[in-house]
Amino acid sequence: MSLPAREPASTRERSSATDRNPGRGLGQDPGQSPGQDPGRNPDRAPARSPRHEPAVLVPTARDLRDAVARHGTPGRNAVVMTMGALHEGHATLIRAARARVGADGFVVVTVFVNPLQFGAGEDLDRYPRTLDADLELAFDAGASVVFAPSADEVYPGGEPQVRITAGPMGERLEGASRPGHFDGMLTVVAKLLHLTAPDLALFGQKDAQQLALIRRMVRDLNFPVEVVGVETVREDDGLALSSRNRYLSAGERRTALALSRALFAGRERLAAQEALRARADALPNGRDRAENRAEALSRLGEARAAADAHAVAQAAECGGPGAVRAAARAILDEAAGAEPPLTLDYLALVDPADFTEVADDHDGDAVLAVAARVGTTRLIDNIPLSFGPPSPETPTLGATK
Repeated sequence: MSLPAREPASTRERSSATDRNPGRGLGQDPGQSPGQDPGRNPDRAPARSPRHEPAVLVPTARDLRDAVARHGTPGRNAVVMTMGALHEGHATLIRAARARVGADGFVVVTVFVNPLQFGAGEDLDRYPRTLDADLELAFDAGASVVFAPSADEVYPGGEPQVRITAGPMGERLEGASRPGHFDGMLTVVAKLLHLTAPDLALFGQKDAQQLALIRRMVRDLNFPVEVVGVETVREDDGLALSSRNRYLSAGERRTALALSRALFAGRERLAAQEALRARADALPNGRDRAENRAEALSRLGEARAAADAHAVAQAAECGGPGAVRAAARAILDEAAGAEPPLTLDYLALVDPADFTEVADDHDGDAVLAVAARVGTTRLIDNIPLSFGPPSPETPTLGATK
């Protein structure tokens, strides 16, 4: 795929953003009312950059180096990488970065629509570009500088011949659906880590496979950076915040709620199973006692109590990953018959270390992940789960490296 000649934001957007006060005076996109920016919370007090007011927009690596030099080095530096079209999920990342580095730290927010991670037929041209609104949100959340380079700035000379390869993990789930996506993602993350030279890099857990691959790259290639995962931000109805949510019609959004509902159903099934398991383990003679109690209750005609006792006795045999998958899939199968319908790409319960499917006797951490299309919009979501006692060897998604 050849790199596009255009920049991720127009020259008009950049000049209009820098020619006026890029703080409170920043406007939204032409024709966009305040209520049209998904995820914007007008009641939330702005964090603002303590040492840099107003926040600075820089388009080149040299400008970024100059901004860092002007800041000096009293605290730590953090980076939040985005493709723009910022929403409350991004704001949460920026606020978390500001909290981690403190008032003396430096927070860089990158805005770059990376062409390398878009495959044939994907929405590179359609991807929303809202630089003016992005600058306002980043500033309010606590950014010190917004680095919004052109494609030529990131990839001088055109498409890079040397790239990062994601390896076997990058060929599973999202990688199988979007061949080459993770190679392009890791390549730009590696370049931006070099250009921004942060102590901390913060990424959302909604892109769980991306986060796992970045952790792996940082570890395997000895990047001197701490990777921090930040919990997924959701709408009040449970839908995970995404720049692509704005493509959904009202009917499509109703159908799209099946993604989060399926994940929550799987989590609730696991919680119920673990509660039964705990009750069985707490009995003096374990499950044998529960079986005997169930049989006695059955003989006395106590059907409901007997059924409960049988459930406790069978807790170890009737649950686990298989039951979690089944609970989630039932919601998705129902949504497939909705109008408009949901078209499932994958539902997977995977090991967060390598994103392979977990076995039915799995104990430890796992990720329940889903991807589907509603109309022309492809959405992903996931939640972390833990079967039995947590594994001391596998970090949770939110842990640092």
